[in-house]
Amino acid sequence: MTVMPPSLLGQDWLDQMFRSKSAATGGVVRRRVADVHREIGRAALELEVRRRGWHMLQCGPHYVVLCSPAPFSVIC
Repeated sequence: MTVMPPSLLGQDWLDQMFRSKSAATGGVVRRRVADVHREIGRAALELEVRRRGWHMLQCGPHYVVLCSPAPFSVIC
């Protein structure tokens, strides 16, 4: 499967997401799955998260991005 780069507007959306204070300080960013699919697509988000060395989870109707390359554990 070929991953197409996000459109210019999609790239703006992605840039805004990762310019947030939470992302800049190694926190957590959450976006609704439907919003991601409408704006840029899951593959583009996953590609950017991988490029940054971060982690991405899907929890119900949200993608959760852990804006840090540090290991994490699921407690329960």
